[in-house]
Amino acid sequence: MIIIKGDLLEGGGQIVRTSVALAALLNKEIKIINVRGKRSPPGLKAQHIAGVKAVAAISKAYVEGLKEGSKELVFKPSSRESGEFHFDVGTAGSISLVLQALMPAAAFSSSKMKITIVGGTDVKWSPAIDYIKFVTLPILRLMGYNAYLAVEKRGHYP
Repeated sequence: MIIIKGDLLEGGGQIVRTSVALAALLNKEIKIINVRGKRSPPGLKAQHIAGVKAVAAISKAYVEGLKEGSKELVFKPSSRESGEFHFDVGTAGSISLVLQALMPAAAFSSSKMKITIVGGTDVKWSPAIDYIKFVTLPILRLMGYNAYLAVEKRGHYP
C-alpha cells in the first residue's frame, strides 16, 4: 500500500483527486493521511467525497474513511468499469473538481462511458465548468482523449 501525506505542499484537495485517479489507473492501493491537512477545516468535504465515490465506482474500489471531515482515506481499486454512472455532489460543490479526479481514471475505460454529475458549475476556488468544456477538453482531444460535456443547468454555490 502506498502512503500519501495529504498535508504536503499546498495540502488541499488536489492531493486527494490526483491520488485516487492514479491509484485507479495503476490499480494500486493507497492510504492518504492528514487529508487536506493545510486547510481550515481539514478533512474531506462533499465535493472530495463525490470525486472519490466517482472514481471508486468506475474502478470497483473498496474505500475506508469516506465521510465528511475524515482525515484518513484508504482506496483499493480492483477493476476498470464502463457503462452509465450518475454522481451527485450533494451540495453545489464543484463538478469540475469531481471531473479532475474522474477524467484520468476514465481515460482507459475499455468501452464508452456516460457520466452524469449533479453539483455546482461555477464555484469559488475551482475551475468553471466552461473552462473544462472549452479549454481542458479541446487540449485533451489533441492527445486522443474523447469526451463530450453538456451543461443542462447552471449550479452556483451557495
